[in-house]
Amino acid sequence: MKLLLSKSSLLATLLLVALLGAPAQAGVSCHLINAKGAGKDLGFGNTAADVMGGGLLQGTLAGSITVTGPPVSGLVPFMETVTFTNPRGSLTILVTGAIDVATGHFNASGPVTAGTGKLAGATGNISLSGIVNFASAIFTEDISGLICVDLAP
Repeated sequence: MKLLLSKSSLLATLLLVALLGAPAQAGVSCHLINAKGAGKDLGFGNTAADVMGGGLLQGTLAGSITVTGPPVSGLVPFMETVTFTNPRGSLTILVTGAIDVATGHFNASGPVTAGTGKLAGATGNISLSGIVNFASAIFTEDISGLICVDLAP
């Protein structure tokens, strides 16, 4: 009986050590995005901006805009591939929206389509809302949404 008890105790101790000694996995966590962008229309459908207060997205962005149809009531529909880049990696989204050609106001939203580095495997949606000054080609925008990613790997 004494031998059986010591074997059971040894087994329980080994199991406890194995469980406590294993590194914890962080898993996927979701992050609210509430950032500001300030940038420039570079021409030929290309944009560049600095992203401030963006948490996971703070850094820079580069965009490529394609007009997707004729103006309707002063609104020009477009899609834009936007890539956010920072030391963690990059995150690419594909947004669709419209810009008011009279005022410069624009709104667009869409899903995450790719990620690299710590942002690889990310999912979520991002919305862009802002205004462009057509004379100076300068724009400002609010960047909001939810990004879910496992930052552990």
